Amino acid sequence: MHKPQHISMRWVEIAVALLFALVGAVVVMDSLRTGNEWASDGPQPGYFPFYIGALMIACAGWVVLDTLKKWRKSDVDDIFATHAEFKLVLKMLLPTCIFVAAVFALGLYVSAIFFIAFFMRWQGHYAWWKAFVTGTSVAAVLFALFEVWFLVQLPKGPLETWLGY
Repeated sequence: MHKPQHISMRWVEIAVALLFALVGAVVVMDSLRTGNEWASDGPQPGYFPFYIGALMIACAGWVVLDTLKKWRKSDVDDIFATHAEFKLVLKMLLPTCIFVAAVFALGLYVSAIFFIAFFMRWQGHYAWWKAFVTGTSVAAVLFALFEVWFLVQLPKGPLETWLGY
């Protein structure tokens, strides 16, 4: 049997709909926790989020049912992405996810240095020293812009704590 070399549109539609349903369920559950009724002084904190979450679940269910209905009627399978295209997306997505996770441990600025330097070296084939200087320069400009000029506190790690920020 020949294995398809693409990712099916129907599976992506179902996966995204289920993800939306999950987010909607989280919203509904939290709305139940905070109160989702109309009180004597107006709506409780979870009133509007409850209905938004319920609407998300209903719409996700509709997308799943509609996709399954179309699936039964047609044997033509639309292509979302080929495996080669999906690998290209993952080459960008996975390092970005690692960057986001690193922000929690290292802070935004140190993570940005590594992220920028890594991509410059990996995708652009720049020398390590150029990548590091560029990453450090961008992080320094972002630090000055947000922390010093705009006084916006962004996530910091051990280095910034050691430096007194």
